[in-house]
Amino acid sequence: MKNLLQADPGRTVRIVDIGGGEGVRRRLLSLGFHPGDTVALAGRAILRGPVLIKNIKTGSTVAIGRGIAQKIYVEPVDERS
Repeated sequence: MKNLLQADPGRTVRIVDIGGGEGVRRRLLSLGFHPGDTVALAGRAILRGPVLIKNIKTGSTVAIGRGIAQKIYVEPVDERS
């Protein structure tokens, strides 16, 4: 299991767990990112800027900080199934 920053850009992954405190969890849930959702890393800003996450189910794209992205644990999704 790796965090979202370690995922390959554009590859579909599934959120397994959200680490951090209650505030981080609430923030991500309010943005529409829940454990079990499939997401893709849509882009990274240059030099330690935010990352873009696309929720595959809803089609929404959100920018979050790298600190929060490190607290989202993901696993690869077999795209053939």
